[in-house]
Amino acid sequence: MVVDFRRARRDHSLLAINGSSVEIVKNIKFLGVHIAENLTWTLNTSSITKRAQQRLYFLRKLREAHLLSPILTTFYRGTIESILSSCIITWFGNCTVFDRKTLQRIVRTAEKIIGVSLPSITNIYITRCIRKTTNIVKDPTHPSHELFTLLPSGRRGRDTCKCNIAVLQYPIEQQETDLLFDRE
Repeated sequence: MVVDFRRARRDHSLLAINGSSVEIVKNIKFLGVHIAENLTWTLNTSSITKRAQQRLYFLRKLREAHLLSPILTTFYRGTIESILSSCIITWFGNCTVFDRKTLQRIVRTAEKIIGVSLPSITNIYITRCIRKTTNIVKDPTHPSHELFTLLPSGRRGRDTCKCNIAVLQYPIEQQETDLLFDRE
C-alpha cells in the first residue's frame, strides 16, 4: 500500500523486492485493523460495527433466556466490547464523528438489552490510553519512556515537540498525574 498525500497524485512505479513485484492496493487488513491508503478509518469502523452487531443477536437471545444482568454484562464485555476496543488506541483518535456515533450506537443498544449503563466508546478509548501510558511510564526500557516527563510544577506533561506549541490546553488532574507517574 502506498500512502501519498501530494495534491497532484501520480501513478507510482512498480516496486520489486528480490525480483518479485509488490502489488499496490487501496486498503489492507493488518492485525485485524483495516488501513486505507488515505488513512481514513471508515472501512475499519464498518467492519467492527458489522461484527459487533452479529454478537448483539446472541446478547438478545441470552436476554430472552432470562439470564441475569451480571451474566449479560460479562458476555457483552467478553464478546462485543472486546471487538469494539481492539486496537482502539490506533484508530479511534482519527475517526470521524459519524464513525464514533455508529460505534456508540452499538454500546447504547447493548445497554438497552442488558438494562444497565455501560462505559461509552470514548471512555473505553480514554481508559485504554491511560493504561498504555501508565505501562510506558513504568517501564524505563520502553522506547517511548522519555516522551512522558512532567514539568517542574508536576501538574503538566512536558511537550516533546521543540516548536512553539502550547504544552497542554488543560492541566492533567492531580490524581491522574499521580497515577501516571507513580508519585507519592
